[in-house]
Amino acid sequence: MILNVKNLTMRFDTKTIFKDLNFNLKEGSMTALLGPNGTGKTTLINILMKLLPATSGSFQFSKNIRLGYVPQFRNIEAEYPLSIQAFVGLNAPLFKTKKVRAIIKGELEETGLNEIANTRMGEASGGQKQRAYLAQALLDKPNMIILDEATASLDPVAKDELMNLIRHLNEEHKITVLFVTHDVPLARKYMDEYLYLNNKTIKQGKMSEFKGDYE
Repeated sequence: MILNVKNLTMRFDTKTIFKDLNFNLKEGSMTALLGPNGTGKTTLINILMKLLPATSGSFQFSKNIRLGYVPQFRNIEAEYPLSIQAFVGLNAPLFKTKKVRAIIKGELEETGLNEIANTRMGEASGGQKQRAYLAQALLDKPNMIILDEATASLDPVAKDELMNLIRHLNEEHKITVLFVTHDVPLARKYMDEYLYLNNKTIKQGKMSEFKGDYE
């Protein structure tokens, strides 16, 4: 197991967001975190990333965990001056040794951005910008990636490009994926497992068997 969650409960003042969540993620799995708005998906992710303390319960990552995070699409202004390569390098040490430059180049190639590495981020398409965020996350060589609504606001072609890349990373590098999304058809297409957070509880199962009441 790469993640084990036991009896996780979160309350804000007197409001219970969720209660006694129990689930496991297997190493190398591809899991969609689904659920209506307001059920606590973002809160759960913030707890797992240690940005919020849970009210009670516990979670345990495997000892060798290296966690990567790709945020929801954030548009970058057209005037933004950094190139894609420089933007990806923001997650690397300030002093760019030959080794660091080689790692950046490798992740640009992995994410299909090498040929446009000198394009300004402000001029890149939405899908290219999101792949640059992914390349940033890959610099630390994660063995698990959390995609937090990472395909929201992307057009269908860009969504498929990003998710095919995620599938490649899973198959070739055995990266475990947790994909927070409202896009159930996209989750069905690319994910193997689901976690469904609703009514303060969570259900886990095969994505092919998911029957949600909010699609």
